[in-house]
Amino acid sequence: MVLPENIDEIICDPRTYGDEEAYHRAFAALRENDPVHWAEPRAYRPFWAVTRHEDIQRVEMDAAHFANEPRQFLVTKTDEEMLLMTTGSRNFAYNLVAMDNPDHRQYRGLTASWFGPKQVRALEEEIRHLARETVDKLIETGSPCDFAKDIAAWYPLRTIMLVLGVPREDEPMMLALSQKVFGSTDVDTGGGDGMTSMMEAKTEFCAYFDKLTADRRQNPRNDVATLLATAMINDEPMQEGPRNDYYLIVAAAGHDTTSSAISGGLLALLRNPGELQKLRENRDLLPNAIEEFIRWTTPVKHFFRTALADCEVGGKAIAKGDALMMCYPSANRDTAVFEDPFAFRIDRPEAKKHLAFGYGPHTCLGNNLAKLEIRLLFEEILDRIDTIELAGDPAWIEANFVSGLKRLPIAFSAR
Repeated sequence: MVLPENIDEIICDPRTYGDEEAYHRAFAALRENDPVHWAEPRAYRPFWAVTRHEDIQRVEMDAAHFANEPRQFLVTKTDEEMLLMTTGSRNFAYNLVAMDNPDHRQYRGLTASWFGPKQVRALEEEIRHLARETVDKLIETGSPCDFAKDIAAWYPLRTIMLVLGVPREDEPMMLALSQKVFGSTDVDTGGGDGMTSMMEAKTEFCAYFDKLTADRRQNPRNDVATLLATAMINDEPMQEGPRNDYYLIVAAAGHDTTSSAISGGLLALLRNPGELQKLRENRDLLPNAIEEFIRWTTPVKHFFRTALADCEVGGKAIAKGDALMMCYPSANRDTAVFEDPFAFRIDRPEAKKHLAFGYGPHTCLGNNLAKLEIRLLFEEILDRIDTIELAGDPAWIEANFVSGLKRLPIAFSAR
């Protein structure tokens, strides 16, 4: 496979991420020809694109040589300068994905128990109720419908708002703001204005969470909002900026990625009816199927690390200060790890080796919750929906950081 001359532009262009075939074609070429590739795209500061599973694992596990700061994800040079002028930093937010130790250890520890296996299991019945409500809504909406927009977008949102403590009447606003954050380069989801849309959404998020913090300090409850409103860091109340950035990552990232895995997983089943039939005949395959959904969709497309010293990755000499973009969907199609990686198989034995949740100390805090949500919803769908098929062409969000389906037209019949 030949490496395109404009590969640097292709891997940064949001439109690439709205075309599954174009994305995977580009990164397959990189894995084959130049798996640790020095990229100099016109609109962005240069970086190394790290595309193999093994190399990404190595970088994520080596905190001594690679830091999360100061670069988090693809931001144009123009937008970085705008952020620097308006916020004093090139970063959009200072949250868990941007932090290194000791901050990362302290801030992650605040909510670790809330998202750990024990607490997630304790929430199972409440989330099962939401899953039933969601399938009720699907049946009420009727066939045909847009599963991505009408169903998958709402169920993970309601789950994370339950955990966070946001009232249901505020959920439409939360959905609209999170879509502006992660889909800001797509005209349909975020207005297409890039960082301008993201900053507008963040300002609205912060105003909302300031009010929520004040309320929880006066009226504490058993929710994450109360925990963050009253949290102490180094024996001092958590500062407003990091606190609102923490709310933001829980509220936005906590549902947008799960929504993408749900709708993308369903699309994969519909395109591979034999796999759907396997699942109907053997429900014990569902936990492994969920891992395959997540591998297949990989909603988070990349994160960055910065080299703290001269080192080597994949045979390339990395200089101190160089940025590295870890390309997760590429790793999840790596033939060195996944047999026939472009085949969707719910019984794939190595499905759990995916890097969609990251790897090492920065593994996604909400991964247990996400997998529980997906399992409960698909149990309801398998129990209550008799037939289901595509009813039109799906469409993906054109965004190069976090993205998934924005349209999934389906036709179905309920049992």
